Amino acid sequence: MSQTQTIKELIEDVLNMLTVDADVEILETAEGPQFIIKTQEGRLLIGENGKNLFSLNHIIKKIAGKKMDKSKDLMSFSVDVNDYQAKKIEELKNTARLNAQRVRYFKKEVVLRPMSSFERRVVHITLEDCPDITTESRGEELRRQVVIKPYP
Repeated sequence: MSQTQTIKELIEDVLNMLTVDADVEILETAEGPQFIIKTQEGRLLIGENGKNLFSLNHIIKKIAGKKMDKSKDLMSFSVDVNDYQAKKIEELKNTARLNAQRVRYFKKEVVLRPMSSFERRVVHITLEDCPDITTESRGEELRRQVVIKPYP
């Protein structure tokens, strides 16, 4: 059985243990497969600001790592619920682009709200091909923010 199929079955088993009625779809992306859970109980799985979804991803990856053949590396994958993460990423990209436009116009840096490492990475990657813009992360732990600046 392929890793993708094994992970899908693992997700279905976890959802059954949680007594959540859901379907799991697989979307192949450049970063690896994305397992999209479709359910009426999305709020439970997503949690406040995606905290439960983040934890669910972590748990699934830990269990998958234990289940997989030790001779093979675990492929990169993610778990999403009702396209929550996809929408969140699109919002982050739009925020990054909008603030990059402000930096260009006003020639002043813009400091974004504190973000998780994943969110900061999305902003950095979104703006990495802009020759007139540079980004950096500042701050400590939970207060770490992305700063968008005009290129010197």
